[in-house]
Amino acid sequence: MNIPLADRLRPQTLDDIVGQKHLLADGKPLRRIIESGEIPNLIFYGPSGVGKTTLATYIAKRTNRTLKKLNGTTASTADIKEIVSELNTFQGLNGILLYLDEIQYFNKKQQQTLLEYIENGSITLIASTTENPYFYVYNAILSRSTVFEFKSVTPDEIEKAVYRAVNVLEDEQGVSIDFSKDCAKKVAFGCGGDVRKAMNAVELSVIAADEENDVKKVTLDIVEQLVQKSAIRYDKDGDEHYDLVSAYQKSMRGSDANAALHYLARILEAGDLPSACRRLMVCACEDVGLAYPQLLPIVKACVDIAQAVGLPEARIPLADAVIMVCNAPKSNSAYMGINAAMADLKNGKFGPVPRNLQNMHYDGEDNQNKGQFYIYPHDYPNHWTYQQYLPDAIKDRQYYEYGDNKNEQSFKVYWDKIKNR
Repeated sequence: MNIPLADRLRPQTLDDIVGQKHLLADGKPLRRIIESGEIPNLIFYGPSGVGKTTLATYIAKRTNRTLKKLNGTTASTADIKEIVSELNTFQGLNGILLYLDEIQYFNKKQQQTLLEYIENGSITLIASTTENPYFYVYNAILSRSTVFEFKSVTPDEIEKAVYRAVNVLEDEQGVSIDFSKDCAKKVAFGCGGDVRKAMNAVELSVIAADEENDVKKVTLDIVEQLVQKSAIRYDKDGDEHYDLVSAYQKSMRGSDANAALHYLARILEAGDLPSACRRLMVCACEDVGLAYPQLLPIVKACVDIAQAVGLPEARIPLADAVIMVCNAPKSNSAYMGINAAMADLKNGKFGPVPRNLQNMHYDGEDNQNKGQFYIYPHDYPNHWTYQQYLPDAIKDRQYYEYGDNKNEQSFKVYWDKIKNR
């Protein structure tokens, strides 16, 4: 069986683990917990390939516990019961450490099965997930566990792992490997913070390299073909998707064109044209709004062009629109107004449509005040006259407040004059 290089390179000490210095550097709480040997139930949260499984394996070895691994995508309740059956055997003498990968795929009943054994300490659970555990993990498990967030590994840290991988391959194959610094940097930057992807890229590059005089020369061309393009993390149903589109919209709202273009590029690189278009139109309406309403049809036109031409050319009209949104004056007055109106509805603050605004319909004989009494504004100077539009229950409610931008302030001056304010 061919064991992947990433598994053959499992670190033997905490200092060998690349990245996660915010958790594993000297004096950090997680490192102290591991070194104490008293391991609580843990949940490791973060993207794939950043050391969650590696650290769980190291912890099991250091504490001399039997390591059992399950994956939430394939494991069943029967698999849990089989592990439980080993508790009173020689194999489970020092306790069992259960590493449950992708716990978010375990349903509530499966997670509940673990509770009894977690509580009495016969099983120590280390669960990992790429999704926010506070959304996906059963509360009773969360309350008995400590959550640690793992982060993408930086290129500098991954580069160290690349050189270590090359040394291991030299020892295994009995040849010298010429793996230049440029090649190492290309792998480190091209794996998107995923150490496992980096190790796979190194191994494949060495396999594809030509050998001459007991030296394998890995060229930059080979590495570029295998790495292909930056392995940007992007799962349309996962946290990374929502983090990116959130950063994209907030950068436009914050008028930072450089950041907005960066996040647009990452979204488009992942092929997610619909999200790029949708968030752009929402931002134009929500954050530019009435400060520059002429921008809205322009943004819509850019989105239409992008959808018509498709990727990769779609990046051009979208970049035009993103830069315009960033540079436009901002107002969220309409957004705040509709939110306030919706909040009143949810709180039961509404009433019948005033009689003067209702559709014309027959007045019965029991109606002592016949007629609609609607006043037609165009019959009056400046096409306006006072009449009640809101229901009686909220007749004095004010949802819209003029923004402080030039456009809305000119509206305010106009209507203040007409309404004699």
